[in-house]
Amino acid sequence: MTTPNRSELLFVYDAQDCNPNGNPIGDNRPRRDPDTGRGIITDVRLKRYLRDQLLDDGYDIYAKKIEGESRTRTHLLKDVLGDVSDAEDIEEIEDLGEDFLEAATDVRYFGATLSFESSDDEEDEKFRQALSSAFPNHYQGPVQFLPSKSLNKVEENEEYDSLTSVISTGDENRQGGFDLDDKRIKYGIFPFYGLIDNNGAKTTNLTQEDVERLDTLCWRALKNQTTSRSKLGQEPRLYIRVEYSEGDYHIGGLHDMLSLGDGSEESLRSIDDVTIDASALIDTLNEESGKIRKLHVIGDDRLSITVGDETIDGGDIGEYLGEQGHDVHEIDVINERDLAS
Repeated sequence: MTTPNRSELLFVYDAQDCNPNGNPIGDNRPRRDPDTGRGIITDVRLKRYLRDQLLDDGYDIYAKKIEGESRTRTHLLKDVLGDVSDAEDIEEIEDLGEDFLEAATDVRYFGATLSFESSDDEEDEKFRQALSSAFPNHYQGPVQFLPSKSLNKVEENEEYDSLTSVISTGDENRQGGFDLDDKRIKYGIFPFYGLIDNNGAKTTNLTQEDVERLDTLCWRALKNQTTSRSKLGQEPRLYIRVEYSEGDYHIGGLHDMLSLGDGSEESLRSIDDVTIDASALIDTLNEESGKIRKLHVIGDDRLSITVGDETIDGGDIGEYLGEQGHDVHEIDVINERDLAS
C-alpha cells in the first residue's frame, strides 16, 4: 500500500436562509461566536455529511445509525464486519483490525473510539473482552478539519423564527397552531481548513485512492446531504487540496489567508454579494511552490475571487494557478466520482 503524501484542504461553502449547524443545547439556534458575530459550523457537522455521502456511494461506515437508531459500539462493529458475532469468530480471524479498516471507510479517514461497553451477560462480556484484545482503544484519524467560522458576521432571520400553522374558525379565531422552531441565518460563507497527515495514514491504512475520493466527496456531500428543510440553501464554492512533495511539511492556516474583499460583509445576502480576497493565499502558494507536488482544485463560477488587482470567477481558479506555474489538477466531480466508485 502506497502511503499518500501530506495534503492540506481548503473547502469553502455558503449557507443562505437555512440553519447550517444548530446548537441542541441552545434551542437549536444557528451556532454563532458571541464576541465576533461570526457563524460557526463544527467539524463534526461536516464529517457527518461526508459519512452519509460515503454510505450513499456504497461504502460501509462505522459511525452511523442502524434502522434509524443509535447503537452501541459493539453493535456497530458487528454490523460493519458482518460475519463476526461471538468470541469464537474473533479467534478464527487472522487480523481483525485489518478487516475492520478495510470495511469501515470512515475510520480510515476520521478514526474511531473502540472502547466497548461491559455487559452482565456472560457471553456478551466474553465477546467484549475479545474485542478489547483485538483492537486499540481508538484509531487517530489522519483526516481532520477545524471548525469553521464564517468570513462575515451572520444575522438570524427573525421572520422565520416563529412560523406557525394556524387553523381558523369561521369567526377568524385561532384554533391552534404548530411552532416550527424555524431558526435560520440570512447568509454566511464558511471556509473549512483540513489536514491529511501522511504519518497517521499508516495507522488506519488510508490509501491514495481514499485521498483522491475526497476531491469529489466534499463537493458532492454538500450537494446531496443538505436537502432537508432546514439545511437546503448550502452550496460548495471552492475546494483546494494542496498536495506536498516533502514528507512532513505543510504551510498551515490556509483558511486564515482568505478575507472578504469589498468590506461589505454586513450586507451579504447571497453569493452574488460575495467577493473573496485570496491574494494572501495565492502569494503563499507561490512562495512555497517548490514544496508543493500538485494542486487539486474546483471552483464555482458564481464565486468572485480577487488576487491583487485582478478578479476571476471561481471556475477559473485552476487555470489561474496553472499560469502561476503550479501543476494543477482541475477536478471533474461527476466523471471522477464514477471512477472512484
